[in-house]
Amino acid sequence: MAKHLLEFEDIPPHLSNKVKQSLQFKTGNFVWRIRFNIPLDPKTVNNDTMYVTNSSNKRLRTYIKYDMKTEMIEIDPLEPYGTNEFYNLVITTNVRSKGGQSLKEPVTIKFKL
Repeated sequence: MAKHLLEFEDIPPHLSNKVKQSLQFKTGNFVWRIRFNIPLDPKTVNNDTMYVTNSSNKRLRTYIKYDMKTEMIEIDPLEPYGTNEFYNLVITTNVRSKGGQSLKEPVTIKFKL
């Protein structure tokens, strides 16, 4: 069994069965892969609508890519995560579906490496 790279500190209860980690390759950087249950408007998937902050609430530089074919979002850090530091993955209500729907409330997942 692979060792988990992340320790989840706080996950909204309604998402606890949907947040999983699967480690195939350990590269030193953790790439978030997120899939919504409906296709998204790609113009709303960006660094303003989803981001990672550190424990000082400073945003980390990230590269965000949305693959419309697989409907998968990847959030790739452009700077290294610190060991034993807490981070938050934030998904705002400004992420919208192709039909214009948004999340009812923002999602924040607290984690550390």
